Amino acid sequence: MNRRPTLLVAAAVTAAAVVSLSSCGGSDDDAGSKDGDKIAGADSGTEKGASPSPKAPGDGVKRPEIRLPKDVHNVFEGGKTGDPKKDAVLADNERWVNSLIEAVTVKAKDHPALKFYAAGDGLLSSAEYVQGFQEKKKSFVGTIRYYDRQVTMLKDGVAAVTYCKDGTKTYPKDLKTGAVDRSIKGSASDYAFVNTRVTKNAEGIWQTDSVTSTTASKKCTP
Repeated sequence: MNRRPTLLVAAAVTAAAVVSLSSCGGSDDDAGSKDGDKIAGADSGTEKGASPSPKAPGDGVKRPEIRLPKDVHNVFEGGKTGDPKKDAVLADNERWVNSLIEAVTVKAKDHPALKFYAAGDGLLSSAEYVQGFQEKKKSFVGTIRYYDRQVTMLKDGVAAVTYCKDGTKTYPKDLKTGAVDRSIKGSASDYAFVNTRVTKNAEGIWQTDSVTSTTASKKCTP
């Protein structure tokens, strides 16, 4: 079993999985891709004592707070492009990633941020990813780095966000015992190339509505 979370591949899951998205736990493999754990940077969130989600833009939208455990971090590189529209896309993409990791690593009855920043197939894929952890009673700790982030505006209200993900600094956590396995070394499979489509909704939120991921991508592996 892979010990690290891989970012998801869009797949079919039941609507019930989307609605539940409750307490965390599960396996790294089940989600179909690896997605990481550290959330630091402009959109980091943390549980008690950790840093909260980044300051919301002054757009008048009430955004759900995202908080991650102290031992879980996402590091986002290259958050500013100089183009306000592209910067807004990247910011909401970060929030989606953070909300996804929060749903995996923070035990809660519900995770409103994930349903706020994802929609359509993107929400279904996110739910499948979280459900994979829940079924195996697993989580993870550590840091994930997101780099080579690019935004392409496709048409009015639609864009593509691509990036590389390095999950070599994450470690599996057993939710039953709380034990963390730090013995596993990183490998090429811990790197992934992620391609997402985002669509601007009526509130002005760039929601992730499609996600694909290629693990051991030569584009992202050092």
